[in-house]
Amino acid sequence: MPFSGGQLAAKALKEAGVEVIFTLSGGHIMPLFEGCLDEGIKIVDVRHEQAAVHAADAWARCNPGKVGVAAITAGPGVTDGVTGVANAWRANSPILVFGGQGPFNNLRRGSLQEMDHIGVMRPITKYADACYESYRIPEYIELAVRHAISGTPGPAFLEIPMDIFMGQVADEEVVVPRIRTTAPRISPDRTEVRSALEELSRAERPMLMAGTSVKWSEGEAAMNSFIDEIHLPTYCNGMGRGTVPWESPQFLNRSRRDALAKTDCILLAGTLLDFRMRFGKAIPEDAKVIQLDMDNILMGQNRQTDVPLVGNVGCSFEMLSEEMKNQGLQLDFTAWRDELREIENEAEAKVQSALNSDETPVDPQRMCKEVRDWLDTLDSPIVIGDGGDIVATAAKIIPVKGPGAWMDPGPLGTLGVGMPFALAAQLAHPDKRVVIVYGDGSFGLNGFEYDTAVRFNLPIIGIVGNDGAWGQMMRPQGAMMGWDRLDGALLNRTRYDKVVEALGGHGELVESPDELQPALERAAASGKPALINVMIRQDREFKGGIYV
Repeated sequence: MPFSGGQLAAKALKEAGVEVIFTLSGGHIMPLFEGCLDEGIKIVDVRHEQAAVHAADAWARCNPGKVGVAAITAGPGVTDGVTGVANAWRANSPILVFGGQGPFNNLRRGSLQEMDHIGVMRPITKYADACYESYRIPEYIELAVRHAISGTPGPAFLEIPMDIFMGQVADEEVVVPRIRTTAPRISPDRTEVRSALEELSRAERPMLMAGTSVKWSEGEAAMNSFIDEIHLPTYCNGMGRGTVPWESPQFLNRSRRDALAKTDCILLAGTLLDFRMRFGKAIPEDAKVIQLDMDNILMGQNRQTDVPLVGNVGCSFEMLSEEMKNQGLQLDFTAWRDELREIENEAEAKVQSALNSDETPVDPQRMCKEVRDWLDTLDSPIVIGDGGDIVATAAKIIPVKGPGAWMDPGPLGTLGVGMPFALAAQLAHPDKRVVIVYGDGSFGLNGFEYDTAVRFNLPIIGIVGNDGAWGQMMRPQGAMMGWDRLDGALLNRTRYDKVVEALGGHGELVESPDELQPALERAAASGKPALINVMIRQDREFKGGIYV
């Protein structure tokens, strides 16, 4: 029996271990739906294509060794998805995005929603191409996936015109190649490993920054074994958060600035020297830089690397430990780690009054503390940060107790990822509680995806810190332009909880800190997607700087 192009695509996705696609209905991609139904691949339809791609991004983050998949229709469907693709590009998420297109036999004639999608996608993908023969669709899918997972991972875009998706292929012409969704583990040069240990041996105040490539390398076990052996002070950023256990003696969270000011040797494990590290200027000029990452093109960006360890980050740590054993080398940085721990303890003590504040509107730190205390009663919750100020506050207060236990947009800083990420996380982990910490600004971008959560019975809980402002922008704008010139920076204290109720979910309004935990418990007991709208204090103190 003949197969349609959409059925062949689904067979290839099944071969790649794909369990779910995220999409929004469109005529150009409808044949793929038929194939997914045939192959038992779940179809999760959202309310905006940006959300579909964000969800695919989160699916990849939640499922190591798998790719996330989104299917978006032509024209505005693809352009709506661009932000999601760009976010995955900066976050190194291995995803495959199918784009619809008008019929190939009418190409360049001006079909409905026809445009140059590949030209738009090429700068923000590792692979962007189109397939113009139905029988070759599986071949192109394998190629796209191979690009997405190789080296530093990232998004791939595959355009399939409508008549190619609908085209019929005889049974004897069907070839579905083997599709690998994990890249080979590549090890660094052993000479460089020895050089790294030489630099580390000379150091008195070394530190490690664990970043995104630790996650994509699945290198946390090897990294923790290494840092535990030498008691190396370690900080996490990006998707590296959670790769070092919160209770580890080596994990530090509040003393990074002090450590950076004093360090004489820094190991950058999947941590880029971008705006988060002041483009390398956060590190003293005379400090040695040992960089571990998955691709040579990342080495020395913004600052020269003294020792580059190129390859799977887990392999790099394994080789460091192996070479230490071979040399009989013993290193111990306990005293330096404990010096930083004292700074951590002092910083923690300074925020205790804010964590226990009874003021109303609620102190943002008290809100995060109440959320933290509630989360502590749960088994392995997943927390998603979607906002500016409130997420920065939450990141300091809410512990990340394991890999994948915290997700945020990443370095593109895309607001609106909250519910799309949560959809994927709850589908991937139906046994876990998925919680979103929202800013009131970010909720407005994809809050309508509560409709999707209701339709698919996903009991996600969101907590909005509602200060009636784009707080992270309001403060510098007010300080620089005048507090009477806040146009574009203020919002209403909207009843977002009522919006969620109208969509079929559970809503709660919280106006004092003692109301928050009971509201969380009621939300959890409701069994519905829920939103708790917390009225928090609007802070106008500007401490200088704009986070770019």
